[in-house]
Amino acid sequence: MIDLDKNALRFFRILFVVSAIWNFAGAIPGLMDTAGMFEREFGRELSDPVLVAVYRGAWGTAFLYGFGFLMVAANPVRHTGIVLMGGTGKALFAINLLFMHLNGWTSPFAILVIVGDIIFIALFIAYFAMLKRHGHSII
Repeated sequence: MIDLDKNALRFFRILFVVSAIWNFAGAIPGLMDTAGMFEREFGRELSDPVLVAVYRGAWGTAFLYGFGFLMVAANPVRHTGIVLMGGTGKALFAINLLFMHLNGWTSPFAILVIVGDIIFIALFIAYFAMLKRHGHSII
């Protein structure tokens, strides 16, 4: 294992536990009450069963990434690929949700999701920068 400062390692472990909690905080309600979560996020009813299934599937992906971030918390140096995939997913989702928000397609609740994901993306970039400074390949 690369010699990271103990404080940095602790920070990144905490970061990825919090990342997992963030994912679970959206995914569990999204899986349990898919239509209700859609209404909170977009301010409109979701009644088409096909779209309910698609939206529930997106929350299933977020749920799985929560477990991935827990794996990263256990060994932040080893599981960089999970962070790269999860961070890319967060970035793409935040960009898409921002686009939808700017077009008036979301409720104000979406701002919380956008800002939260942007914060995680910035912290993930700091994580990769720290690993790179210590000579670790990102992939």
